[in-house]
Amino acid sequence: MKKALSILLGSAALAGSVVALRAQSQQAEFDEKFKAFDQNSDGIISGEEMSAANYLPRLDLNKDGKLTREEALEAVQKMRKLAGNVSAAADALSEGVFRRMDKNSDGKLTPDELPNKKWFNNLDTNKDGSVTLDEAEKAIASLRKNGGIGSPATQSPVKPASEDPSFKEAPEFLKGSDHGVGRMVADTALKTLKGGEIKLSSAMGKNGLVIVLFSASCPISGKLAPEIARLEQDMKELGVGILLVNAPPGQKAEEAARFIAEHKLVSPVASDAAATLSQQLAATTTTEVFLLDAARTLVYRGALNDQYGLGYTKDKPQHHYLRDAVASMMKGEPPEVVATSAPGCALDLPKEKAVAATAATYHRDIARILQANCVECHHKGGVGPFALDTYEDVIEHAGMIRKQVERGAMPPWFAAPLEGLSHSPWLNDRSLSGRDRAELLAWLNSDRAKGDLADAPRPRVFPGEWSIGKPDAIIAAARPVSVKAEGTMPYQHVTVTTDFPEDRWVRGYEILPSAREVVHHVIVSVHEKGSKVRGGGDEGSQGYWAAYVPGNTSQVYPEGFARKLPAGATVSFQIHYTPNGKAVEDTMRMGLLFSKTPPKYVIHTTGLANHRISIPPGKADHVEVAQRTLPVDVNVMAWMAHMHVRGKAFKFEVTLPGGKTETLLDIPKYDFNWQLRYDYAMPRFLPRGSTIKITAIYDNSSANPANPDPAKTVRWGQQTFDEMMIGYMEHYTPLTPEVATK
Repeated sequence: MKKALSILLGSAALAGSVVALRAQSQQAEFDEKFKAFDQNSDGIISGEEMSAANYLPRLDLNKDGKLTREEALEAVQKMRKLAGNVSAAADALSEGVFRRMDKNSDGKLTPDELPNKKWFNNLDTNKDGSVTLDEAEKAIASLRKNGGIGSPATQSPVKPASEDPSFKEAPEFLKGSDHGVGRMVADTALKTLKGGEIKLSSAMGKNGLVIVLFSASCPISGKLAPEIARLEQDMKELGVGILLVNAPPGQKAEEAARFIAEHKLVSPVASDAAATLSQQLAATTTTEVFLLDAARTLVYRGALNDQYGLGYTKDKPQHHYLRDAVASMMKGEPPEVVATSAPGCALDLPKEKAVAATAATYHRDIARILQANCVECHHKGGVGPFALDTYEDVIEHAGMIRKQVERGAMPPWFAAPLEGLSHSPWLNDRSLSGRDRAELLAWLNSDRAKGDLADAPRPRVFPGEWSIGKPDAIIAAARPVSVKAEGTMPYQHVTVTTDFPEDRWVRGYEILPSAREVVHHVIVSVHEKGSKVRGGGDEGSQGYWAAYVPGNTSQVYPEGFARKLPAGATVSFQIHYTPNGKAVEDTMRMGLLFSKTPPKYVIHTTGLANHRISIPPGKADHVEVAQRTLPVDVNVMAWMAHMHVRGKAFKFEVTLPGGKTETLLDIPKYDFNWQLRYDYAMPRFLPRGSTIKITAIYDNSSANPANPDPAKTVRWGQQTFDEMMIGYMEHYTPLTPEVATK
């Protein structure tokens, strides 16, 4: 008995020690986070320091506009306590427990049956003096959405800093054209620390230049210094120069020199005391890096990597944004990520600086706008109907360019801005920035100055047959499909049985028809070995494995994400051909990129379809609606809408468990010819119990020039003269429970 008691007491002591150590660790982490925001080390976060993160004002308990360490710690502890209380309540209030608490079995809990007043008030959302099971579940789901309850099995692996009240701020993806990416950077002259002068061109390597902002007093600049030192050697071998720029206007030259010496950095160093370069680049923090190619085109801007941010440190980076951008530039390709925010010490610069108006020229300005927004499709051998690689190409098609830009048809992007957001939530936002659009149209309406050839950007280099690079495997149809010259064709169904002996994880794919000029769209489904494959008009309405639609022909997933291709699976292609006046044969192929290791997250695409649509003859604005309640928490990666030629507009909305409704994606001008996938820059978390609603508007009137028959009542069907209504949701789930609980 004494031995058992000794073991129990020892275990208790050990548990107490673990708790104490964890508390000490959290305390140290908190202090580090506080110091990161307290830039002048006066023990108070105040003034401009309070604007470094939008959640800091929420920690200001006494509302005096500043934060002491003790006040911030108290606020964070209150948030953690609330989160723990809510989570405990959610775990406790299962249906079985509800039934046991419901002593009179009337399906409701009264204050006597739920004596915790605080929780009774939280769950009694309609304030009728009682709580039903449905009411309790919805209230808890609402609290989960507001941050009180975690759903570890499906939480996003990366949470936006704006939703994180614990001092953390990580890089966020930004739309490059809104932040100067693709623009030419002037050959600015800066002062060296010794009072001399250095131009960007003199620091440039033969293949480009990395501008690294730093501050001798910013902790994150210090943490990044070892990686900067490694970059100095690596970039030298690649022919890319590095210019270190001391960004804070008030920092003394001797402080910057001491920083350089302590970290053994050897690149040229300049001071931007007058904020000349920072203004030109619209820099925001002392940790931003800017990658310029040899023609001084801004290729990437943002964080060096994601190892350090405000309030967090990783053992090693997960994403090497700058190195990846340099690798893409060296191959003549645009980076996958062209702009991010850069967590660091904020620069106190005016938001905008008046710049003297300069007449745009083709070589300096317009060629870069077209390269960033148009040439990806409009190059020789591209999917665009004509090339826009040269000045002569642009002059030849100037009328069409102007018309399509003015009417908003090009570049193809149809999502309306979402209310309340300061920047686009879409990673693949193709819309022209206001500045680019105005400058392009002004040039087209002028004498179209060619400018100095020395200002021209480097020509874009495009991959060969496969835009995703050489595939690891190709799934090809055994024989071609004959496509007639005229009329319409029923959907074609092609199946291929794979011979992979084990499951494969696919991190990217590309669908490549041999006669893409007659292929409108392809839906790819994957069927387990031995399952029956049925072809038909409903294939794809419940989801798909891969798709080829106008504007989306390939996809490469982020690191750690993949789709499953089961061993021995059958792959089916549902193909919609549109004859174009010439009989051809088409052979369908799909290239696959395999992940070398199992992913953390498995990607799925689910379709919400309305098979009961009925569009009356002559109706110009016929509305159809469908909705579905989510049975589980969902992390959404993308949305895609599908209708046919009568489709006019499409909208995705969500009603959260607490009753709040918001628009997820609004496509006010749907275009059958461009069925884009809208990819989130950060996954969107939707809690269990949320209701997804899709609304489609159809134009079956004679005013619709694409309408095959305005006198017909139109219902669901395969052909273009029929209609469909599908809202696709791309989402992910953890591969294993271990991943889910991290």
